[in-house]
Amino acid sequence: MSEWKAKRFWKDTAVLPGETGFAVALDGRLVKTPAKRLLEAPTRPLAQAIADEWAAQGEKIDPLSMPFTRTANAAIDKVAPQHAEVAQMLAAYGDSDLLCYRAEGPAELAARQAQVWGAMLDWAEDALGVRLEARSGVMHIRQSGPVLSRLSAQVHALSPFELAAFHDLVSLSGSLILGFAATKDARDTGEIWDISRLDEIWQSEQWGKDDEAEAHSALKRAAFFHAKRFFDLLHAE
Repeated sequence: MSEWKAKRFWKDTAVLPGETGFAVALDGRLVKTPAKRLLEAPTRPLAQAIADEWAAQGEKIDPLSMPFTRTANAAIDKVAPQHAEVAQMLAAYGDSDLLCYRAEGPAELAARQAQVWGAMLDWAEDALGVRLEARSGVMHIRQSGPVLSRLSAQVHALSPFELAAFHDLVSLSGSLILGFAATKDARDTGEIWDISRLDEIWQSEQWGKDDEAEAHSALKRAAFFHAKRFFDLLHAE
């Protein structure tokens, strides 16, 4: 039995100035979120990306083909009402950041982690004003309280729309530092993604690629790139 999908009911799609940003209209009717709030983006470029998704729909609406709409909905319906809670959840990644937990062996992997991940911790010290300390093994050792507080303040300073994109950048990479690196263009987006997968890449070099794992990684990579694009559109003119 095929999944039911709502049918397209509009012909024209437009971006209109709103009270606090830019709204999307379908035949003049403003689009709303699942929670019945006005879907209004902070910038015209982001609103246009959302409008383009609606314009591209065929006879039946496919929500899976509308990532900008979904992330905007999440920003409005989920992040904005509980901004502090979401920010705190993401800030907690700083205390167990992927970049800080290094393999005890093999020596080649440990050396690659020290070089690549160490460079990103150096970047964070310069760009974010914090120095996270690396550990060997998987045993959790708490980072400095003042360092975590400084990181937390920077996460809490993000707007709901920024935080919605930042959520995916951090959770998909497993690293608060790499999430910030993506938002601040510290490296190419693809390079940042590969840095987050250093262990997996090393394993595939030793034992060969696993098709199922590669397919799953490709989906996560696409989601990471979408989150980066969403964040960038929040700062486009």
